[in-house]
Amino acid sequence: MARIVHELPGRLRLRLAQTADGLARAGAAVRDIAGVARVRVNPGCRSLVVRYDGDPQVRARILAHAANPPPAEHPLVQPTPGTEGSQLALAGAAALASLVLPREAARVLTVANVAGTVARGIHAAATEGLKVEVLDALAIGLPTLRGRFTTANFTRFLMELAVYIESTTVERSDELLRSLLHRKPDDVWVELPDGRLIRVPFAHLKGGEHIAVGLGETVPVDGRVISGDAYADQSAVTGESLPVPLSPGGEALAGSILTDGRLVIRAERVGEATTTGRITRYIQEALERPAEIQSVSDALADRRVGITLASAAGVFALTRDWRRIESVFMVDYSCTVKLGTPIALKRAMYNAARQGCLVKSGQTVETLAGIDTVVFDKTGTLTHNTLEVTDIVPLVGGLGEDEAVAIVASLGEHTSHPIARAVVELARARRLAHVDHQEVNFIVGHGVEGAIGGDVVRFGSRHYLEDDEHISFARQRALVRTFQAEGKSLLYAARNDRPLAVFALRDRLRAEAGDTLRRLRAGGVERLVMITGDHRAKALAIGAALGLDDVHYEQQPEDKARIIGELKAAGRRVAYVGDGVNDGPALMMADVGIAMPRAADIARATADIILLDDHLASLVTVLGLSRNAMQLIHSNFRVAVGVNSAILAGAATGLLPSLATATLHNGTTIAVLVRSLLAGKRT
Repeated sequence: MARIVHELPGRLRLRLAQTADGLARAGAAVRDIAGVARVRVNPGCRSLVVRYDGDPQVRARILAHAANPPPAEHPLVQPTPGTEGSQLALAGAAALASLVLPREAARVLTVANVAGTVARGIHAAATEGLKVEVLDALAIGLPTLRGRFTTANFTRFLMELAVYIESTTVERSDELLRSLLHRKPDDVWVELPDGRLIRVPFAHLKGGEHIAVGLGETVPVDGRVISGDAYADQSAVTGESLPVPLSPGGEALAGSILTDGRLVIRAERVGEATTTGRITRYIQEALERPAEIQSVSDALADRRVGITLASAAGVFALTRDWRRIESVFMVDYSCTVKLGTPIALKRAMYNAARQGCLVKSGQTVETLAGIDTVVFDKTGTLTHNTLEVTDIVPLVGGLGEDEAVAIVASLGEHTSHPIARAVVELARARRLAHVDHQEVNFIVGHGVEGAIGGDVVRFGSRHYLEDDEHISFARQRALVRTFQAEGKSLLYAARNDRPLAVFALRDRLRAEAGDTLRRLRAGGVERLVMITGDHRAKALAIGAALGLDDVHYEQQPEDKARIIGELKAAGRRVAYVGDGVNDGPALMMADVGIAMPRAADIARATADIILLDDHLASLVTVLGLSRNAMQLIHSNFRVAVGVNSAILAGAATGLLPSLATATLHNGTTIAVLVRSLLAGKRT
């Protein structure tokens, strides 16, 4: 049951009778509703705070999903206490009140205010040893025992302020990253045995349903096509640059978009079992893993608690001055180290996402900053996933290249297939005149047929012309084999049931490839390597054009991981950029795996970074962000050690009273956090 606690236009606060896991699932279900902008889960109050577009229908779906979340819903929205703001306000109010209240009232207020911090410190000391919580408890507890209530309350306020700044920044960064993950549809169309269509909530699918998908719609399930013909753009799932023809018996993948035709699909995998669902879950789990440097910084921060405690013991042994001990306890080297590191990492991830690079973890930020070698798969990375015509072979005497291009382009301009579009673009580039024609027929998954001046012209795949229309291209077999050996795609054209022309096409080299590689070198990358299955001459020509250090040609897919392993064994820190199914092992073997936006399912799942914009310059962007983040972390550490050492010296010698020490120390922590935030915004 979901009860509305408070409501404003576009905002709901709901209280749920759910466990913590149930709250997480409810939050995930609500977050996936179209029209919902943000969800915050508060397990302490068993509530959800939802911001949405104000649509009454969206509001109704929010209430329904919150009350009955699907049992298997993966918690994309993790429970967050969400109490930092209220804790900060209470700590501030207590600090102000302690200035004006009578002493006994101030004592009661202070004890209530610091009790939680002291209790956490005692628990940490008993169960985990010397941790930051122990020092926090001493820093607040000692002035409370000595009746210095203003100092105790103000110190807690400064601690809460630092925590608030950190937690809100992390929350916003995580929310942005989660918003990039796959959003499930609200409803799907299910075809009944009598042919009628009914709308069914996506969450209610069990498998076995017949799902109807129309032109321009996204396939919501993995399954087998049972009727219809269509072209499906699977680039977001498989990395395939060309739309894939689907017909009865073919496999449809969730996340594909129909660019032509209509299908009815038998649902075999639904929800999290689909390809896009598995990717979403992988990214979410990776997002929740802490970076190694963050974990190391936590341990380092805890070890530095001993420095403060040892200093306090030394001061007490020499001076027996409790005020100096209070001041020393206020100096915590660990705060800046422990709070500043995740802020810098999250801000780097946030800025990377804003600029089209999904970084899955803070660990990746650290590792990428140290990369000295970048290895590229050729196809789809250094080359585009759009095609260009490389060869035109007229097969009729007296027929020139331009005439062949004009004929095919005039019919092909009515279809969105990438091969036809490449011929149309060539005709436009050559400024060829349009050839008048009659009605054009599109045979989905096969090709195009039209009439020009009484002649019947067909073009498309070899299967369409040879197997279906029985037009033989046997005399061109050697030519075809040559083109295929060069990795080119082929378009066959015929006129009046006789071969007219053969077009060869290939991925074109990215215009930005050369500049990107030069910028990578300028950014500190020492070696640039390409791995390809192309023949020697073709591969070396590309390598020379781009100024690559090494080119591995005529390689099998399984060789990629081996080559990367050899580079790592030689002491190289390697990033690998790929997009195909066969790039999965190489992406895992590399120190940092980077997948292009049209990468295959397994490539995106195993990569550490996914480029969301189909532009190689994103590599320079994410590398620069990573190195800036690590420079900031190290700089923050030096600032923290230097400033806090000076404050500690002042406290130990009695030059700084405890209130001034607390202000300076916590001010330093806040300043470092703000510095991290401002540095992220300037990036």
